[in-house]
Amino acid sequence: MTDSLVLVANSGDGSISTFRFDGDSLERLAVTGGLAGTSTFVVDGDRDLVYAGVKPGDGHEASGIVTLRLDRESGALSEISRRDLTGGGMNYLALASGGTVLLGASYGGGFGISALVTDGVVGEPVSRIEYANLHAVQPSADGRFAYFVSLGDDLIAQYSLGADAALTPLDPPTVEAPTGSGPRHLVLNAAEDAVYVLTEFSGQVLHYARDGETGALELREGADFFHPTQGLSVSRFGADPRDEHLIWGADLHLADGGRRVWASERTASTLSSIAVAADGSLTSSGSFVATEPQPRGFAVSPDGRHLVVAGELSTTVSLYTAGGDQLQLLQQVETGDKANWVRFV
Repeated sequence: MTDSLVLVANSGDGSISTFRFDGDSLERLAVTGGLAGTSTFVVDGDRDLVYAGVKPGDGHEASGIVTLRLDRESGALSEISRRDLTGGGMNYLALASGGTVLLGASYGGGFGISALVTDGVVGEPVSRIEYANLHAVQPSADGRFAYFVSLGDDLIAQYSLGADAALTPLDPPTVEAPTGSGPRHLVLNAAEDAVYVLTEFSGQVLHYARDGETGALELREGADFFHPTQGLSVSRFGADPRDEHLIWGADLHLADGGRRVWASERTASTLSSIAVAADGSLTSSGSFVATEPQPRGFAVSPDGRHLVVAGELSTTVSLYTAGGDQLQLLQQVETGDKANWVRFV
């Protein structure tokens, strides 16, 4: 296979590590600092641009979105632009419309934004929405719709997305998640007729059917992804899952051509595999892999054969091969403090 790159955010160091991936191992090429508290980024691979959410620090009083240019040979990232934000930093960033629209979700600020991007420069927000503790956002592949996940309000807000980056609520404007479940991250399948949402508090992956014409979602079912023998209890907003040994869901990604969902849980530090049937329905996990401590973020390679996992209580990332619902550890390699976000390039 052709070598690719893997980027990992290290929030404790305020840095992003760049690794070369040759199909069997990771080699760290560069570490780019000056990115205070970075815990999310999105990559425009066609333009070799990285948009990173940062917190106040490194001489800046405001949170912001930093645009970085990626040198694929050296792995170095160089800043080319910065957009300061008021009201809170970004916890999730996504690109739409071929990289010309940037979407963001702020957990602490309780708001989401859409903005136009020109030559890597993020413009002023075109639309701003408000829901409690927004934690993620994803657009449809055609750029016509966007979905924001509100952990605090237990809902997914659904919008049409214009070419001018304007967000317009659908009818209905929101679709509910189970009360107290704490929806956190979401992914769309390749056909975009299903959306899967991970819940932080109840430890479920929720399956929503999606209407491709209207963009509207409808909740169908949920499947557990937390380890049943670890004594974990359902969490709640404001609780400390480490002190009370509570479910603490973090991230999810599709693999095996959409036939499998991988999900991470931070209290027991596990990855679990949930099978996806042809109709999009789910089977609760029966496969669990102990992994990096407190695995907040991970990524699946484009071919679905490898996972790279980062743990908030670790300075390493783990590389796995994936076969069905099993993972085999290939390598652990140093990255930085409080690693929490991973993307293949």
